[in-house]
Amino acid sequence: MALINGLKLNTRLTGVVLIFVMLPIAVLGGIVFYNMEQSSIKENVNFMQATMERRRDSIANNIDSINMTTQFFLTNDTMNNVLICAAQNGHYSTRQWIDIYRNDVAALERLINNNPVLRGVRYYAVNDNVQEMMPVLFTRERMNRQSWALLSSDGGWIFDYTDKLFPGSEDVPLIGLITPMADRVHGKIGVIEANMAMKTMFPSMYENIEGESSCFVTDEGRIIYGSNQDKSLAEVATQLAESMKKQSESGDLSRIATSYKKEKKSVISGMYIPELHGTLVSATDITDSLNEVYKLRTNYIIGMLIILAGMAFVIDVVVGHVLKKFYEVLSTIRKVRGGDMFVRTKEDGRSDEMGELAHQVNRMLDNIQDLMKENISREVLVKDSQIKALQNQINAHFIYNVLESIKMMAEIKEDYDISDAITSLGKLLRYSMKWTSETVMVSEEIEYIKNYMALINLRFDYEIYLSLNIPDEIMQQRIPKMSLQPIIENAIIHGIEELADDTTIYVKGIAEGDSCSIEITDNGRGMDEEQLQTLRKKISGEIKTEGGSGNGIGLKNVQDRIRMAYGDGYGIEVAAMEGCYTKVYVRIPMKRGQDADSTGSRG
Repeated sequence: MALINGLKLNTRLTGVVLIFVMLPIAVLGGIVFYNMEQSSIKENVNFMQATMERRRDSIANNIDSINMTTQFFLTNDTMNNVLICAAQNGHYSTRQWIDIYRNDVAALERLINNNPVLRGVRYYAVNDNVQEMMPVLFTRERMNRQSWALLSSDGGWIFDYTDKLFPGSEDVPLIGLITPMADRVHGKIGVIEANMAMKTMFPSMYENIEGESSCFVTDEGRIIYGSNQDKSLAEVATQLAESMKKQSESGDLSRIATSYKKEKKSVISGMYIPELHGTLVSATDITDSLNEVYKLRTNYIIGMLIILAGMAFVIDVVVGHVLKKFYEVLSTIRKVRGGDMFVRTKEDGRSDEMGELAHQVNRMLDNIQDLMKENISREVLVKDSQIKALQNQINAHFIYNVLESIKMMAEIKEDYDISDAITSLGKLLRYSMKWTSETVMVSEEIEYIKNYMALINLRFDYEIYLSLNIPDEIMQQRIPKMSLQPIIENAIIHGIEELADDTTIYVKGIAEGDSCSIEITDNGRGMDEEQLQTLRKKISGEIKTEGGSGNGIGLKNVQDRIRMAYGDGYGIEVAAMEGCYTKVYVRIPMKRGQDADSTGSRG
């Protein structure tokens, strides 16, 4: 027994299983059925390998067909000009539309109809300022009906979606290649969708092949089934797809991995398709082929059961001894759960995993006690900070009272301009120094901006007006405090101040489903493309920002605070045209009903 205690736990258990279970079965039964079983498996594996190679060729042809058609659409100058015109809110005459339809649209339609694997190829404009020409050209509103609309800016392959272009469209699962269209001068001008039926791309997922099931696993881990669904394939398909993905990253893009899974009695084959960034997995149940082999094995198992019954007692004794220390550790954990933080497991110097477990549990309890003491200290510091914040708030009241006194003096002297300016300054200070949560309602931030604008206009000989077009629903949304004012300040300092002329800053709110946007536009000096790209990189963090005027640090701070509060899906974007305007979009989540009320109550 002392010899056993000196071994590692896994060594002891493995030795017991090999000696008392695996060895008799291997010696008595392995020779009888092993060769027959392996021969049957090998035959099925080879057949599946050959089948997957044929499927690879078919899929490659389908992908090439979609890619070539997409390239043809991308290089069509007439349709590119139509999309550019739509993006710039231009117009074509009726005669021009008829010529485009008879020549280019008709030619593209023939191209689609002559390719039997394609189901459809379409242009989508960036807005609704275009004449739809079925089945090739559609508006932005049509695209927004599609389930992939939110992914259109990134492009790529979309799997297992249905066509929502028109009400009552045929409910056929599709695979499509989404390609954003951009012009060097005009930016994004449209989107191309080229699709075919999933059944055409992956026929094995929809054909009723006896004993076979297939699925497609994307690199992101999504599993797509066909009509012959077998969701029990999910776990092994995910593991195989991950392995195939790693092989592709090492440079092996064409390998087909086929193997036999004993636990499922199935031949599993995976084929990585680099163009689609995913793996086609097929499984064939070969239970019937192996049943004859297993009948022979059953005779041996019956004999082995007699031996296993005799071994059960011995294994029980050995495992009980091995797990003795484990039960001691478990007893310690139960006492800790009951509130005794000072209990410890006795460490007897054992060098195996159980001894290490006892040691680590004791160290963990020591660390917990230390952390509890640290947390108490932190609570004291937090309380101290709150008291100091309250003191600062009390000191602020002195400043407000002084400003009120000055205001009264100005009104007594009938100097109402000074009185109004002091009123705005008081509101500005009260908002800035108010002890509240990090988020405020949009209406509060707008009120702060109005006071800021009232004070800013005192500095200039010209007037800067503020035009507001924000729905009440957006006014009730919450936003990190001091998020909009830095944008207004940037607009004045970097866009308007140099012009020294009366102008207007426009603030517009737009609801967009689960989110909303606040657009801030000035008619200042704008930016050229190089300056705009540099500013965008500073906001995104690609270029480091340092202190100083005009370096984008204010917008970068607003971006960081919004993303910390709501996530990477929200933040700010900038658009500009030199000598015309600068526009900043602030995107935040949209809360409605009880959600908005509960969010507001937390503020």
